[in-house]
Formats: sequence, structure tokens, C-alpha cells
Amino acid sequence: MSKVITITLNPAIDKTTTTNTVVPEKKLSCSHPTYEPGGGGINISRALQHLGCKSLAMYFAGGFSGSHLLKMLDEEDIQSLVVPIHGNTRTNIIVFDKSSQLQYRFGMESPPVEEKNWKHFLSELEKQNGYEYVVASGSLPNGVPLDFFGRVAAIVKKKHAKLIVDTSGEALKHAVQEGVFMLKPNITELSYLYGKEELKGDEIVSAAKSIIKVGGCEIMVVSIGKEGAILVTKNETIHIVAPEVKVKSTVGAGDSMVAGILYALIHEYNLTDTLRYGIACGTSATMNEGTALCKKEDVEKIFAALKNS
Repeated sequence: MSKVITITLNPAIDKTTTTNTVVPEKKLSCSHPTYEPGGGGINISRALQHLGCKSLAMYFAGGFSGSHLLKMLDEEDIQSLVVPIHGNTRTNIIVFDKSSQLQYRFGMESPPVEEKNWKHFLSELEKQNGYEYVVASGSLPNGVPLDFFGRVAAIVKKKHAKLIVDTSGEALKHAVQEGVFMLKPNITELSYLYGKEELKGDEIVSAAKSIIKVGGCEIMVVSIGKEGAILVTKNETIHIVAPEVKVKSTVGAGDSMVAGILYALIHEYNLTDTLRYGIACGTSATMNEGTALCKKEDVEKIFAALKNS
């Protein structure tokens, strides 16, 4: 059994193309598209694979596109546990405008999930044994209850494993109410969780510590854009600024960061190096086009540079 299970309730196939310029009304000539598996947990499994770490990817899938998603993950040697649903797995579209050097991202709505489907998902998770970490990442599709990640947290606790959650809104609140090992919100998500319109400066750490104090999580990693990230525990606060690189795509950067943090935890890095490695993975992902995620050789170079800075 893998040490890691990733959970993706809203998976997708990411279809990426380029065009000379994006304008309304006209028929646009686009490059031959690339297709890659997508969705929070699936991206984390793929990024972990790039780093040399195996995982089991659990996700909903249906229809022809669901079969295509499974096939692509098989080709990347990623183990899948598919919970079938009716309807086709969604396809997202990413368009790069060469004239403006801007990227346009179109996220499609997923097919609804029936009660029997999400209950089946939880029962399949209950059957798993021998893992150390579960990562629940991404949004909830229609039909899945808002407390789903809270239910996942209860199962993971019974298995004496650790849950990492990267989601938003009410789904995030329910996870915090149950209590998890680690949360990875951005400032907007943390502000919502804390009940404030926008946290600034020292308020970010104060909000994180208040959530930790009441048992919402043990570790929180807050993404703060170009300023990098802040890792907060009961007794520690670590802030590391991301290095400046030429950004080609931001798709999957956050998922790559989570994968890097998880990789570092598995290999028992100290917390400072854990955050450095996560930032190195997130930065590496931005250096690649489309949804290529992080590359091991780039990650190691960036990590070494962060350690020496």
C-alpha cells in the first residue's frame, strides 16, 4: 500500500492550446491541443510521481472522458481507485494568447454526483489500510455534501493517519470543525475561514494560530502569492519568499507546492526545509507551459538556492 492517498472529487481533463490573439466573434485558429489529467488531488499524485514518490489516486470518473482520464493516469504509472458516476468527467480549456502573453482558463462544471456515489467513495476509503497521509484537494461537485471532507477526516483519524486539506468555502470550514493535520489556504480562503473580509500583515499569522489553538489543524501553510508562503504551528512561524522566475503558467502550482510539502514530510525534513521544498515545487511548476507541473531537476536547483539564500 502506498504511504499516500490523494482524493479528487472534481477531476478534469485539461485541454491546453495557443492562439495568436483572443478576440470575440471571430473563429480563432489554435495550435494542436495537449491533454493532461487534472484536478487537485490528481495533480498532487502526478507531481509526487515526478518527485519519485508513489501514491494512490482516488477520484470520481464517468463516461468516455472518465475512461480517457484513467488511461492517461495509467500511462503515467499512477495507481487509480475510480468511483464511477453517471455523466462525463469534465474537460477544462486553457488558452494562451501569444500577442498579450496572457493565459485564459475555462473551468467547466462537473456532472452531479448522486448520494450512492459519494457514500461509495467513503466506503472505499474505509477499506484502505497502511497509508500515512491522505490529501483532499479541490472543490466539491454538485451533490456532494459540504461536510464531506469532515467525514473523510473522521475516517483518516480512525486509521491513525494524517489528513492534508486544500479546499475553500464551507467545505474548508467543515474540515476544520472535525480537525485535520494540515491546511493549505491562500489569504482569501483563510480570511473566509476566520470571518474577516481580508487579512493583512500580522493578522495572517494570528488567524492561523487561532485556528490551530482550537484544534482545527496542527500545521497551516498559507500561500501569499509572490511573497511565497508562511508555515505556522502552535510554536513556530516560518516565512519564505518565492524566488523570481519567468512564469509560463500558474496551472497546478499550488498542487505542486502541496506535493513538495508532502514529499518533504515523508522524508522527514525539518519544517523550514519542508516549506522550502514546497515553494521550490510550486515555483518549478510556474516555469513550465500548460499543466506540466514541477520537474525534479528544477526543484532540486531551486531548493538548493533557497537553502543558500
